[in-house]
Amino acid sequence: MLTEDKKQANVQLDLSQAETILCEQCQNGLFLASFFLKRISALVSPTGKEAIIPIQVYSCGNCGHINNKLNPTFNQDEETKTDN
Repeated sequence: MLTEDKKQANVQLDLSQAETILCEQCQNGLFLASFFLKRISALVSPTGKEAIIPIQVYSCGNCGHINNKLNPTFNQDEETKTDN
């Protein structure tokens, strides 16, 4: 008898039915892997040394915009404050 994990592994996905994510600015559908580089102070670093942390994001291949939903550093609270 198949376990639940093996049943899930056999699921076929029809990507033609999946939503294509588009750039919020120019509606382009091609994205490129990009990185934010975050500097961590030695005072808060777990190693006690300054560190540079890369955070991978996807930017529009046409205009370079990073959709808010694709940006782990996006702070929705800050945007709400600036919109008012």
